[in-house]
Amino acid sequence: QVQLVESGGGLVQAGGSLRLSCAASGRTFSTYVMHWFRQAPGKEREFVAGIGGSITYADSAKGRFTISRDNAKNTVYLQMNSLKPEDTAVYYCNAQNLRVSINVWGQGTQVTVST
Repeated sequence: QVQLVESGGGLVQAGGSLRLSCAASGRTFSTYVMHWFRQAPGKEREFVAGIGGSITYADSAKGRFTISRDNAKNTVYLQMNSLKPEDTAVYYCNAQNLRVSINVWGQGTQVTVST
């Protein structure tokens, strides 16, 4: 079973940047559609960005966040620029290959944006 480990979260001032990383175990990383989700306190988990055959973003991420992947390193990234206090959340990495019933979550990494 694939395992995901996120890193790169932290405390940043509004307007700053962070790059999140998600490292996956296993040999079939390139077959996964990879996503970033986030969950703020008291709110439901929400989609942020995804990368597979195409790249998609939530409206809140468009123009500020960039998702990318390096299949040779089994890693997906989320570059976050122009951060806002409302971006404060735990960010989760997700790997999917529904044809083989893979839907795996990482443990999450905290992002806090101060005013």
